[in-house]
Amino acid sequence: MSGCKAEHCPCGAVCPLQVALKRIGGKWKIPILCVLSSGEGIRYNELMKKVTGITNTMLASSLKELEKDGLITRVQYNEMPIRVEYFITEKSLSLMPAMQMLAQWGME
Repeated sequence: MSGCKAEHCPCGAVCPLQVALKRIGGKWKIPILCVLSSGEGIRYNELMKKVTGITNTMLASSLKELEKDGLITRVQYNEMPIRVEYFITEKSLSLMPAMQMLAQWGME
């Protein structure tokens, strides 16, 4: 990685680092994953409160992308009114140590 330049990636044609950053990149995906990292199911409105500053549109689209990429799970319960909760997946939990290392690097 030390010799990585924009025009040359030592990883080959498809850079795995760019793939990973595309899935978790952007302003809102990491905060959403951090909130969900407790492992407990969280409802949409609760997420809205915990991810400060996010709009309805951005939360909805970020959740759809995270679900599509297998980083979160959406569970809809057959109740009236319908209840939906979001959970972090094992795939995302395996990402947490790397995110903690990046956080530590950011503090330094």
